[in-house]
Amino acid sequence: MNKNKAAQALGKLGGTARANALSAAELSKIGKQGGKARAAKLTAAQRSEIARKAVQARIAKHGQQKRKGDKA
Repeated sequence: MNKNKAAQALGKLGGTARANALSAAELSKIGKQGGKARAAKLTAAQRSEIARKAVQARIAKHGQQKRKGDKA
């Protein structure tokens, strides 16, 4: 089945125009919905692994920093 190229182009333009018209708060709200949906699909072990990798990336980028409340 062939796709209608004109309809595809209009769909892409419509999505781009809508995304450009949304405020930062609206985009943030949409992103949070996606994040919650993704988290709901992941197992506890998968979420833990993602969090572990995020911590490692932050440490690699900024170095280990002493935080408020950490013991010396």
